[in-house]
Amino acid sequence: MSMSLWIRTFTQPSVPVTRVSKRPCPSDPTRAVLFDLGNVILELDVRRVFAHWADLSGESTDTLITRWVLDEAYKRHETGQLDFHDYAAHLSRMLDIELPASGWQAGWNALFRGPYADVTARLPSLSARLPCFCFTNTNPTHQAQWQRDYPDAIKGFRKIYVSSEIGRRKPDPESYRWVASDMGFAPGEIHFIDDSQANVDGAISAGMRATRVRSEADVVAAMDALLS
Repeated sequence: MSMSLWIRTFTQPSVPVTRVSKRPCPSDPTRAVLFDLGNVILELDVRRVFAHWADLSGESTDTLITRWVLDEAYKRHETGQLDFHDYAAHLSRMLDIELPASGWQAGWNALFRGPYADVTARLPSLSARLPCFCFTNTNPTHQAQWQRDYPDAIKGFRKIYVSSEIGRRKPDPESYRWVASDMGFAPGEIHFIDDSQANVDGAISAGMRATRVRSEADVVAAMDALLS
């Protein structure tokens, strides 16, 4: 889940979603499943990030949220071209606050609430039937956090594709084609699950099936459909 979607999630009214939205898909049988990580496997809370920085800086949480924009520096950070030290310096200028390095990192890692229990409970059954993989737009700081804190939640994946490691990020259609090739499947044989419409559209453009989810219940429904 990209930070732009985090911001929209917490600055726009919540709209109840009662079904999983699916797009037209190829006719090939599903032979593998590709999951997003944030708000699909692990619950995220962006307000915790900005609230931590707000407490340290004296600014309000909402003020910091409105100052943040998804720019080229953020994309470079997620594709391994900009380290966290330099991105934090960029954030300092963008948000107009100054924090110690430890404060930037503690706030950055406050993002994670933990695994979705019902999703991770189903992952072993699904991975026993279909090979499961993960493709996440993220950075080395967050990667170290979820690898350390949630190993059981991600152990069902054959491989996790991390944007900062592979130098590619969603929703670029070419990133999905590259991942599909590395997985060893044609795009049309892969079912992709993500909470971002832009990422779902990118996967469809690359030839994958795709399901957009907006809640833990949606993810469970998508997994149950694949298990049925």
